[in-house]
Amino acid sequence: MGGTREIYWNVGSGVVLPMYLLAIAAFALMAWGVWKRSAHWRQGRSLDRFNSIGERTKRMLSEVLTQRKVSRVREGGIYHALFFLGFMILFAGTLLVMLQADLLTPVFEANLLQGNFYLLFSLALDIAGAVMILTLAGLFVRRFFVKPPGLETAKEDYWIHGLLFAILITGFLLEGARMAATEVVQNPELARFSPVGLATARMLPEMTPQGLSALHSSLWWVHLALALGFIAALPFTKLKHLLYTSANAFFAPLDERGSISTIDLEDEEAEQFGAATVADLTWKDIFDADACMNCKRCQDRCPAHVTEKPLSPMKLINQVGEAAAAGREQALLETIDEEAVWSCTTCFACQDICPANNEHVNKVIELRRNLSLMEGAFPGDEVRAAVGNLEVNANPFGMAFASRGDWAEGLDVARVNEGEQADILYFVGCYASFDKRNQEVARSFVKICNAAGIRVGLLGKDEKCCGEPARKLGNEYLYQMLAQENIETIKATGIERIVTACPHCFNTLSRDYRDLDFHIATEHYTQFIHRLVGEERLALNPADEQLCTYHDSCYLGRYKDIYREPREVLDAAGWKITEMDKSGRDSFCCSAGGGRILAEEKLGSRINVERVRQAAETSAPVLVSNCPFCLTMFEDGIKTGDCEETLRVRDLAEVIAERIGD
Repeated sequence: MGGTREIYWNVGSGVVLPMYLLAIAAFALMAWGVWKRSAHWRQGRSLDRFNSIGERTKRMLSEVLTQRKVSRVREGGIYHALFFLGFMILFAGTLLVMLQADLLTPVFEANLLQGNFYLLFSLALDIAGAVMILTLAGLFVRRFFVKPPGLETAKEDYWIHGLLFAILITGFLLEGARMAATEVVQNPELARFSPVGLATARMLPEMTPQGLSALHSSLWWVHLALALGFIAALPFTKLKHLLYTSANAFFAPLDERGSISTIDLEDEEAEQFGAATVADLTWKDIFDADACMNCKRCQDRCPAHVTEKPLSPMKLINQVGEAAAAGREQALLETIDEEAVWSCTTCFACQDICPANNEHVNKVIELRRNLSLMEGAFPGDEVRAAVGNLEVNANPFGMAFASRGDWAEGLDVARVNEGEQADILYFVGCYASFDKRNQEVARSFVKICNAAGIRVGLLGKDEKCCGEPARKLGNEYLYQMLAQENIETIKATGIERIVTACPHCFNTLSRDYRDLDFHIATEHYTQFIHRLVGEERLALNPADEQLCTYHDSCYLGRYKDIYREPREVLDAAGWKITEMDKSGRDSFCCSAGGGRILAEEKLGSRINVERVRQAAETSAPVLVSNCPFCLTMFEDGIKTGDCEETLRVRDLAEVIAERIGD
């Protein structure tokens, strides 16, 4: 069966010129609005986000066309993704009609829109329009009737939904009027391939041909005006996120996830460190506020917000925009609560889930840098004391640095700082060096290496804190001081591979130290053990299968995408994992990141207790972690949450060391 239709039926080709002139005017108004708004963004510092244009364009097209970030979230995400898919189909169909009517037919006398292709074309556009109406209705009900907690609604939302409904409904009424006059009776077989238009045509009251013609002509202009009005309104309304969210997929950083700018502390002309005013932020920080969809996904996943801290990542982004509206000299902490700034655990859950590619964490770091370096502020006296201990003894506990390697007495390890040879350098970290509970983890790791024939090297008293907690609290000066000392010490050993048991040390040595000219290969012990098992260098005895639940630490999971290796190691050792509801990329923080390991949790409920509760819900008797910070938090959370009789926490190294075979 074949088919086609007259494109400018009833309105005639005389509408083409005014239609294009109006379209040009609408797009010009949109472009002017974007350019005018750019002055708002330019209040911030310069930042190059136009490098690697090919890579950025590819990523933008991939994210926008697939809507993978939007559809990742069940609550409303699938509605938005389907609505956008329908929009893209209708937009492509409109371009094809224009191409056919204004180029192919008059210039080449060719007709692409005929035969079976036209039938499929007509069916696809009808289905796309119907999907858009249904999903828009679902979003309407969700926003105005279901009203999920935290989803803010303004008057503007009503007319935006109304405008979108009007565009879609007038489009189908327009099609229905045309079909009532030309297809319903005259060509019913063709009409079947426009099912929604056919249903609309049958719902229209009986009209004379002249009446249908007048209705169609009026609707054509109304539909065009609504569509062009929608385009022109984009930069001036809440709809602006359609432009800026897509653009942010282009502007998103290409650096490794979690990268932080390294301050040049030797710059004698620098008068400000961190962000105190709008002018101290980058233009991208301000742009993010316009890209924000206010979908509250970041807020819903923020462990601080969930446990009633004064932090909402969504509000933080918008508060930056509010400050920028007041001018480049506006003090940021006049609109942003300082307690909110200190509440962040830098877990990256907000940034990972954000469909607009907004950068929440680095804004927090810049605000903290100003507080720490310029104002000498701390989130509490206990943090002030811990930072003082880092400055004096290179660990937050205030323990003598000479005792840093005492935990390894009697173990078969090499002292690489004394010239002994080793296969790997085990960068132990502060907690495994001084905390008795985490020292058990360090001993287990050495046992695993010994069983695999790996000679473990230690720096002992010459190892210092990697500096990560200080850096995440904003004290870049202390971080760089500790980092430089570690770098000089490690380079002097000639070691070629480093293994850490702490994801925070792992991120710092493998990524942050690169800015300080340190490029020695570094991996986390879960990766290292996984490789030993895969190469059959470490034999494990699964024994009887045991049940556990596994916690994906933020700095190993979301920061480094390491999810598979630890699970496969546990499986090889005979541990059956019952996953928590929040696992993998959606894992819930232990509360220790962002330097919070040094701070008391005084606001709201305790994050670690909430995570322990989630683990207890699995009914697994053992919670396995891969991070000394997490282990410490969970030991405390189990006691505080009254789970001591039903749940205990073990480190992955401990449970693997127990399963080493002959």
